[in-house]
Amino acid sequence: MDRESSEMQVQRAILDFTMGDYAAAMEKLDAVLNAQPDAFEALLAKTEVLYAQEQYDAARQTAEAAEAVRPDDVHLKTSLSRIWMQIGDKERAEKYGAEAKMLSWKAELLQPPTPGAVQN
Repeated sequence: MDRESSEMQVQRAILDFTMGDYAAAMEKLDAVLNAQPDAFEALLAKTEVLYAQEQYDAARQTAEAAEAVRPDDVHLKTSLSRIWMQIGDKERAEKYGAEAKMLSWKAELLQPPTPGAVQN
């Protein structure tokens, strides 16, 4: 499976997920991950599908695999925070929440100023 078809398959899986067809979404995501185990977008999407099904340990494992691929993704850190909160580890949840917040602030600081915006 090439990168373009993998990306299309992930998009189809996300559509299945939003339509409530979790089984079809998982089938598509697993197909992508069988061909490309480090496909970040597929790992992130699978994390969300597993979370929605309340399979928190599997969601955590998938999110950790995604973190190995892209450790500085704000959406992933947010997902990990939510997962750890559901698992019952508030300390880890807060750690990942803080990491997500810092990554978000970092991204904001890298953005050029908006023309006409008031600067403090």
